[in-house]
Amino acid sequence: MTLLAADIRNTHTFVGLLDGDEVTAHWRVATDERRTADEWSMLLTGLLGERADEVEGIAVCATVPAVLHEWREMLERHFGDVTAIVVEPGVRTGIPVLMDNPREVGADRIVNSLAAAALHGGPAIVVDLGTATTFDVVNAKGQYVGGAICPGIEISLEALGRRGAQLRTVELARPRSVIAKNTVEALQSGIVFGVAAQVEGLVARMIAELGEPAENVSVISTGHLAPLLIDDCGCFTIHSPWLTLQGLRLVFERNS
Repeated sequence: MTLLAADIRNTHTFVGLLDGDEVTAHWRVATDERRTADEWSMLLTGLLGERADEVEGIAVCATVPAVLHEWREMLERHFGDVTAIVVEPGVRTGIPVLMDNPREVGADRIVNSLAAAALHGGPAIVVDLGTATTFDVVNAKGQYVGGAICPGIEISLEALGRRGAQLRTVELARPRSVIAKNTVEALQSGIVFGVAAQVEGLVARMIAELGEPAENVSVISTGHLAPLLIDDCGCFTIHSPWLTLQGLRLVFERNS
């Protein structure tokens, strides 16, 4: 069957069409809280084009309540004849969440962990590089045991540009070297290589806390900013750009 999967994040919304495990089409659009249900419907219809009639199911996870409200209305009014699953408390994911308050864990983090456990097995650490940089840990039993949240790469770069009197906003790109020769590349070096070191350090600490041999732990990179760090993070063992969309497929199959 053809599944439409939507991962609604704070800055971007990722939409994909899946045929089984394979993502056959994908798009990234701005997450705009002012966009109405009708506008979301028009946007999706335009993206899908002739493939709109192929959609047999829809799976959604969201971290922005205002946008999710409009999506619920859109699904009811414009896709009422298609089975739709929204990842939220009460929806079966199949992954135990060993947190103080499981309900406060972001749906995207649960979906990522489910996909990691199902597709790659535990123990695993998912590093999702987006608006925030999140770390989610699955143990050898396939249970979600926790993680960490850090400011995202773009947020950190924007903050430096706003708060530094002699600094400015620069392109988010890998500089020529760690030891920069100008201010622009110094900012890029601090962000790119600084985040890479942060990721490696946190992953190493998490593996030690798990008590697992490092070679037994899958470290999975995902998120639209992951390609920026792949070559500079020696800890990554798997790059899975569509991990969240694939996790949404798994949730859909377990609840439809």
